[in-house]
Amino acid sequence: MAGSVFGTMFKISTWGESHGKGIGVVVDGCPAGIPLCEEDIQVYLNRRRPGQNRYTTARSEADAVEIMSGVFEGKTTGTPISLIVLNKDQRSRDYGSISELYRPGHADYPYDMKYGFRDYRGGGRSSGRETIGRVAAGAIAMKMLSELGITVKAYVSAIGPVSIDRSRMDLSLTEESPLRMPDLDATERAQQYLEECMRALDSSGGVVECVAEHLPAGLGEPVFDKLDANLARAVMSIGAVKAVEIGDGTLVSSRRGSQNNDGYTTDAEGKPVKASNHSGGILGGISDGAPLFLRASFKPTASIAQVQTMLGRDGKCHDESIHGRHDPLIVTRAVVVVEAMTALTIADHLLMAMSSKMENIKKVYGADNGTDQ
Repeated sequence: MAGSVFGTMFKISTWGESHGKGIGVVVDGCPAGIPLCEEDIQVYLNRRRPGQNRYTTARSEADAVEIMSGVFEGKTTGTPISLIVLNKDQRSRDYGSISELYRPGHADYPYDMKYGFRDYRGGGRSSGRETIGRVAAGAIAMKMLSELGITVKAYVSAIGPVSIDRSRMDLSLTEESPLRMPDLDATERAQQYLEECMRALDSSGGVVECVAEHLPAGLGEPVFDKLDANLARAVMSIGAVKAVEIGDGTLVSSRRGSQNNDGYTTDAEGKPVKASNHSGGILGGISDGAPLFLRASFKPTASIAQVQTMLGRDGKCHDESIHGRHDPLIVTRAVVVVEAMTALTIADHLLMAMSSKMENIKKVYGADNGTDQ
C-alpha cells in the first residue's frame, strides 16, 4: 500500500491497523537537539484517545507511546524517530456479522475493489485509529515549532446545527468543554443535540477550526507546493474530512475585490501588518505573517447502530446493524489531529524555506560560522 508517507524534509511514515498489534510512525528529518521525551508526546495522544466521555467511543485504550529510536539523553539525535503504541482493547468479534458486507459511508467497497481484500475489523488502515501516528509525529513537530515561538491551536466551532457565538468565544475554555468548544453555552446546546442523536442511534458531523500564530512571512513554495495547498492536502487526508477552507474560505466567492483585499499598514514599530486577514495568513501560497486560519468540515460518524441496508460481497442486499463501540461524533477527538497535520506541514515548510535565500545559507555556513569552533 502506497500513500502512508507525508512531508518533504520533515517526513513521516505511519503504519498499523485498528485491530492489529499496534500503531506507529517513523519521523525522518527532524533536526537534532530538540528536547523530547515520551510525556511530550503522550499529552497530545491523551487528547485523541478513546473513552474520554460519553460522546466518544467506549473502547478502553491508554494509547501509551514508546520512543524506540532517535532520542538520546532527552534530545533528538537527527536520526529517524520511531514511535509505537500497542493496541490493548480490540474486540474483533464485534465485526464478524459484517465481514462480508459493505458498510454504508465506509471505505469497505472501494478498498475491496482496489486490493481484492479488506480488513473488516474496524476498518484497518481506514480506521480513525490510524491517526495515532499522525498525532505522535505532530507532537514532535509542535516541539520544534515551540522553539520558534509558533503556536497551533484547534477547537470545535460547530456540531450539527449548533455553532459557537464568536462574541463569547474564549480559546482558554476549549479543554474545559467536553466537546472542545470555546463557548460553554454552545457546548450545552450541542450536548442536548447529541443526546437526541444518540437516542436515535445516530451520529453527527461538525467543524474544526485551527489557528497558527507567530509564523514568519515567507513560508510556502509557489505553484505546486503552496503552503495553503499543502495544508489542504494534509487536513483533507484525515478520514471523514470532506472540505477544507483557508481564511474566509467559500465566503470570498460572494464578495467584491474591494471587500476582500487585505491591505497593509504598519504597526507601532513600523513593521508591515495587514489591516484585515480574509486570506487566512497566506497570499500567493506563501505565509504573510498574519495568523494562519483554516477550517475543516467532518462528516457524521459512519458507524451507527441503526439497521441499514448493506450490499454484500454476494451481490445481495442485507438489513444489518453495526455492532461495536463507536463515537457519536468525530470532531471532539479530531481537534488534536487537525493540530498535528497543521504543525507537520508548517515544520516541513520551515525547513524548506531555509534554502530560499542566500542570506539564510550564510547564517549557517558564512565566514562567521567557521568549522574550527
